[in-house]
Amino acid sequence: MYTIAEREIAPMTAKPPPYRKQKRKTGNLAFVEVAGQRVYLGRHGTADSRERYARIVAELASNRGQLSRPTETITVNEIMADYLTFADEYYRKADGTPTDEPASIRQALRPICELYGRLPAAQFGPKALKAVRESMIADDWSRRYTNMQIGRIKRVFQWATSNELIPASVHHGLQAVAGLRRGRSKARETSPVHPVADAFINAVQPHVSRQIWAMIELQRLTAGRPGEIIQMRAIDIDTSGAIWLYSPTSHKTQHYGHSRTIYLGPRAQEVVKPFLANRPT
Repeated sequence: MYTIAEREIAPMTAKPPPYRKQKRKTGNLAFVEVAGQRVYLGRHGTADSRERYARIVAELASNRGQLSRPTETITVNEIMADYLTFADEYYRKADGTPTDEPASIRQALRPICELYGRLPAAQFGPKALKAVRESMIADDWSRRYTNMQIGRIKRVFQWATSNELIPASVHHGLQAVAGLRRGRSKARETSPVHPVADAFINAVQPHVSRQIWAMIELQRLTAGRPGEIIQMRAIDIDTSGAIWLYSPTSHKTQHYGHSRTIYLGPRAQEVVKPFLANRPT
């Protein structure tokens, strides 16, 4: 059964742990307490102990409340668990809504944790990645999907490298594993995705509400994504010109800093007009 090592990762609060003095008469040592354990900094009040304290506070802030661990002892499971914590926080829309990416990442990590979870991450190399890929193919994953999931695994190790959890040579070695090429692997190929015939779309109309049918029509007329059409509001539509301009408040490429405009021509305008009456916002 697939498992990823569960570890409590203490979040870094706004207030860092204090610089403290050991109360023993013979000590006179400075320390800071992290996750219930004392980290000694040297003689209390010295510049060296203050410098070590500042370094630990900065490290805690950048590593979500954790101190660095020796890279040779960190396992693949630990790397995966750390990355999933990061992914759950990072892959969110502008309004804080989680995206589907963490679920896709978890799917990609299943084979690697089943095969190499207890292996020190510093020892995970190109041959191991190819073995993980073969297990994906054996599970009947398509060539394109396998390449996408291997790409996600590579990004996990890139992230681990940037956080100094593994040597840079590990990620560098994994980059040498090229993607599967069409007709040159055992991976299953998928059939091309073709447009749905209008007859099949029109057959749905008697079975849905007028709001749902309007959204279907707008997707067909504007090529807007479902999530963009569902959130459409009157206040987001510029009706000043012959072609109306709809600017979704949230869209797929928003995190790249891109703007998104959907153009509503005469036919799309006729679909939208019945829903605009007396609803300016």
